[in-house]
Amino acid sequence: MSVSYTVPGLSDEQGQDVIATLQQRLSAYNDLHLTLKHVHWNVVGPNFIGVHEMIDPQVELVRGYADQVAERIATLGGSPKGTPGAIISDRSWDDYSIGRDTVQAHLGALDLVYVGVIEDNRKAIAKFGEIEPVTEDMIIGQTAELEKFQWFVRAHLEDMGGQLANQGAQSETQAADAAR
Repeated sequence: MSVSYTVPGLSDEQGQDVIATLQQRLSAYNDLHLTLKHVHWNVVGPNFIGVHEMIDPQVELVRGYADQVAERIATLGGSPKGTPGAIISDRSWDDYSIGRDTVQAHLGALDLVYVGVIEDNRKAIAKFGEIEPVTEDMIIGQTAELEKFQWFVRAHLEDMGGQLANQGAQSETQAADAAR
């Protein structure tokens, strides 16, 4: 779908480009908040309650990010797609693969989820910096909070020497196995 307008200072083509990138972020955020809720429901073992309660504020903030991104898409003249089908079609990542498992296993896998979302946000920031500073600023703020949440996760995975239990893992399953 082509936009018939966008914000002042952007060409229609630039607006469409920003909308397409934001749609990717919207799908990533919708996937992330569902994944976080899945982790919240499926962690077991020692430290369960602390991690269970740590995850809910992350869920709420990421849901809010999805709303901000969707509203920015609409502001730019686009139509945000927040359906499960949009998540699947926009996905460049695999579905979260860990079910009921220990706190450490989930946190090891969740660390890799955050790596993917943050890396893609940083690519969007670089892209927006060239043409759209308002959107860039929004994604920068969101990324800073996501990095803080990743730090919370990594604090459970880090040893006294600064090494992560899941270091070098290339998949969620490998990260979960290494962190157990």
